[in-house]
Parts: sequence; C-alpha cells; structure tokens
Amino acid sequence: MTNRQFKILIVDDEPDYCDVLETILSAKGYKTKKSTKPKEVINILSDEEFDLVLSDLIMPEMDGIALLKAIKKKQPKTYVIIMTAYGTIENAVNAMKLGAYNYVIKGSKPEELLQEIENIKKLRAFDAEEIRSKESIGDSEYMLDSSNAEYRNLLDIAKKAAHSDANILILGESGAGKEIIAEYIHKESKRRNNPFMDINCYALSDSLIESELFGHEKGAFTGAAATRIGRFEASNGGTLFLDEIGDIPLSTQSKILKAIENKKILRIGRNEPISVDFRLISATNKDLQHEIREARFREDLFYRLSTIVIEVPPLRKRREDLGKLIDFFINKSETVMGFKIREIEKPVLNFLYKYDYPGNVRELKNVIERLVVLSEDGIIRENGLMSTKVLPESGSVGSFFDVDRPLRDIRSDFESKYIENLLEKNNHNIGRTAAILGISRRQLFNKISEYGLK
Repeated sequence: MTNRQFKILIVDDEPDYCDVLETILSAKGYKTKKSTKPKEVINILSDEEFDLVLSDLIMPEMDGIALLKAIKKKQPKTYVIIMTAYGTIENAVNAMKLGAYNYVIKGSKPEELLQEIENIKKLRAFDAEEIRSKESIGDSEYMLDSSNAEYRNLLDIAKKAAHSDANILILGESGAGKEIIAEYIHKESKRRNNPFMDINCYALSDSLIESELFGHEKGAFTGAAATRIGRFEASNGGTLFLDEIGDIPLSTQSKILKAIENKKILRIGRNEPISVDFRLISATNKDLQHEIREARFREDLFYRLSTIVIEVPPLRKRREDLGKLIDFFINKSETVMGFKIREIEKPVLNFLYKYDYPGNVRELKNVIERLVVLSEDGIIRENGLMSTKVLPESGSVGSFFDVDRPLRDIRSDFESKYIENLLEKNNHNIGRTAAILGISRRQLFNKISEYGLK
C-alpha cells in the first residue's frame, strides 16, 4: 500500500490544529480530509471510506468516545487514533478498550504520530493478506483445542445441540469467540454442507438492518436499483447466525420473531411471503434479562432464541489455553508477514501470561499482531510492548507488580500518582506540597507539567 492510497480523516474542533496535522500528513504523501464538526463525520463516513480517523478526545458537540463508537458502527475496519492531552490519558486508555487502536499526546513530536500511522499501514496490509489466507490457515481450529474444563464442557454441549434444529443463544463478553462456537455448531450439524450466513447486527444502522435481514424488491426505496435477497433467504437450508442480537431495534425484533415462528419472511416492497428453512443461532454480550426489564428487548423473542443457552467463558478464566493461543497467533503473524520470530523477551512473555485481556481472544490477537509488526530482527522486545500501551490500569499498589517493567517507568507512574494525591490532600497548595516533597516550587511546577497534572 502506498502513502497516497492511505486515507486519513482528521477530526478536531480546533481549525488551526486540523490545519497543522493536514500539512504534516500531506507532506508525507497521505490523502487527508478534515472536519471541525464531529457530528458531520457520520455523514462523511456514509459516502467515503478511510483507513484511519485521527480524533480529538475532548470536543464540545460530540466527544471522541461517542465518535469512536459511531465510527466502529459505521466502518468497523477503520482504525482510530485518539488525540489527547496529558490530563485525559486515562480516558484515552478507556477508548482503546472500546476499539481505538492507540492514543497520542497532543503536543508530542510529530514523529510519534507518523510512526503509529506506519504501524497501522503494516496492519492494514496484514488484514488484507489475512482475509486472502483465512481458509488455508484454519482460523477456527485454535479455539477448539482447549485444556480448560469449562470450555471443553461447553464444546460438548454445543456438539449435542448441533444434532437438533433448536434455536441457540450464545452469551459471552466481546471478543470471547462466540462466532467460533456458532461455526462449530454448524459444522457439526446436518446442515454443514449448506450456507452459514452471519451478520453483525451492531455494525448496521437501524435503517439498513431490515434490508440486510429480509432483502428488498427493486424500487422498494430510494437507491434500491435491483432486487436483493436478505440473510434469511441466503441461509435457506443452512444456518443463520445473528451476532450482537441485543443491538437490534424493537421494530425489527418483532419481524424476526414472526420469521422464527412462521419460517416465512417478507422482502421490503413485496406482498407475498417467502418460505425459508434455516437454523437460527444468536449471540450477544449484553444481559438480555436487563434489556427486557428496560423495555429494550422483547421477552417473547428472548424465549424463542434461547431454547439452548451456551455461555463462553472469558479468556482470563481459561489461562491454561494462553500458551497455545499465543503460539498460534505468532505463527499466523509470521506466515502473513513473511518473517520468523526467533525470540520473545522475558518481560513481554510475563505480561502476555499475566494480563487480564478485557477484550479477550480478539485483544490477544491484536496485541500479538502489533508486537510482531514492531519486532526487530526477529525479536519481540519490551519496547514494542510499551508501544501497544495495553498495560494494567494504575490506581492500586498491586498493579505495579502485575507485569515486569523498566524501573524508570515504575518510578514515573508512582511519582505522578503520589504528587497528584499529595496535591489533592493539600488542596492544591503548591508551597506546602513542595515543602513536603523536599523540592522547590519551580521543580514541582516542572513535575506537574511533565505529568500533565491539573
């Protein structure tokens, strides 16, 4: 991929900052577009695809977190880097848990941002190659080879359930591998030689989801230039997997319920029903009982979906499998990137085995890919781990010992937290706080500026 093929959207409510970034990126040959109004970005993304969105975190009409969620819903494969000030780093880390690739500090050297973009370009190439080689590598097998008793029991239940046509509801945290279980059930069923159709309900807007599910007739609405069959019809004789079903709007829920009950669907713009023979598997990371109480999910639909319920454990509860998963993702990355990893530094391995992975297997996969991309001479080094910025949250003494890290980083983390707590304790009295610390007021001001403390 050349620089000119790599498209970047810059979003910041400060026009001057947008202009500076545009100048820097354009000089490097990137194709850029800018917006000072986050809400208009949604319309921009409807008409144009981007490889990367650079978004400010704090903006008046729509903050970076809300924009991130909207981007991931509109263009799930678009990378997002959050731009933040020192004082809001914690919020930027939270944004990474919601799907942001990384964050950069405003005012830092442009080289840091440019390096992050180079890394994303490599990952973009990785993604494209991965799609081409997915079948040959066998993506689902690694999840099914488990040493965890709970997970093996889950697979046993799934295999038995596959022999029936009962509706199955798969529960579990985001990234835990619910789709892998759905595919496993299909492959073990009598429908294995027929289509497996999957659809991520969260990724579709309310206006598009009915057309995706049920299809439409030519001329049914503006833009419907031809008749199109939906996922229900396309899964005829096979399996339909509705991922993130908890995000389907109520108006569509009633139509799905009717399709399940009658095994018939109506394309948009068509009066005659169409008979379909499908096996339904659904999945969600939401508490549907809570959604029912909040009147966001139909109780009758829930009972139709949940003839059999399977719950996928999070990765932190199946640590026995970490070694195999780490090896698999490294081997896969080696295959796609075309070079061999000869060594992983011990601090990196310690981190990989001790980290809790709130994003589960998907997060582990992303972390490994980044580490391979950032490796040097076939060695995954600790500085590559620091570049991922996926570290245990600070705030408790125990977190300092969760992973092996350089002493200078531990000192910085502790010093920043201690000064912040001492300032609060002394009602932000600079003189008193400096006296307790045994440093001058000027030195304390320098520390406050260095750590971005308020």
